[in-house]
Amino acid sequence: MLSKTTSAVAITAVAPILWGTTYLTTTTLLIADHPVLTATVRALPAGILLLTIGRRLPRGSWWWKSVVLGALNIGGFFAFLFIAADRLPGGVAAVVGGIQPLLVAVLASRLLAEKLTGRVVAAGIAGVTGVALIVLRAAGGLDAIGVAAALLGAVSMALGVVLTKAWSSEHPPLVVTAWQLVAGGLILAALVAVFEPLPEQPPTLTNIAGYVYLTLIGTALAYALWFRGIAALPARVPAFLGLLSPVVALSISGLIAGETLTLTQGCGVVLVFASVAAVIGGVSGRGRRLTGIPTNPDAGSADLHR
Repeated sequence: MLSKTTSAVAITAVAPILWGTTYLTTTTLLIADHPVLTATVRALPAGILLLTIGRRLPRGSWWWKSVVLGALNIGGFFAFLFIAADRLPGGVAAVVGGIQPLLVAVLASRLLAEKLTGRVVAAGIAGVTGVALIVLRAAGGLDAIGVAAALLGAVSMALGVVLTKAWSSEHPPLVVTAWQLVAGGLILAALVAVFEPLPEQPPTLTNIAGYVYLTLIGTALAYALWFRGIAALPARVPAFLGLLSPVVALSISGLIAGETLTLTQGCGVVLVFASVAAVIGGVSGRGRRLTGIPTNPDAGSADLHR
């Protein structure tokens, strides 16, 4: 029988696996050249759906906390991601974003009292190296604004993950997820209104099918599982699981194109899996069981809240 820790890790891993399908969905099913609109359609309807299920509005300080978390985890993160993807050669933005697990581990050691070990640091370095081997291609010079945007996106999401962990103990993860998606979706909608014109042609049935999948599966379900994992596990664990996303994207692309992994890509996949396994092993190896309000294996009585 699986332990609660192992079950929580397995369920949380579904989120980055689903995110690994985003690139294929975006490039084959959605309206092209409208990235912020796509992000808005992902976030806002998904947030409203989860808000309807959770049937709870923020109260007190959670009005501004929802805005902060929505900006960090959804609105700001997506905005920086799209700027970086537009200005950097293929794969570079993903490599820069690969430092996010290490950033989460460092921030969690300061804000959540989670222990920062040499094992976690080594895993973080191995993870970003693995992502680089998977996605990086030969390219020209780097754009400073693009690099800055990629770094800001990684910092935004890392800080958002840690603050979500620190703040959300008194509310169910589904409710907190809904508030963040609505807040982030509204921020993105404002960016669309100011910076991005609407498509000239109405969406086709193919486009609609793609948006429905991305909204319901790639966002509502994925983020609900992701924030559930953040509540149930040390913050660094979901962050490292996020490294699985480029592996899934690579696998899907290879299957469709009928291509096999290069030696470099194969080494990258091995490094990513090794980094994730090292961090998970460091948690489950302590033999702690998660409960409804579990105890942080690294921080004694620190709350891991579900």
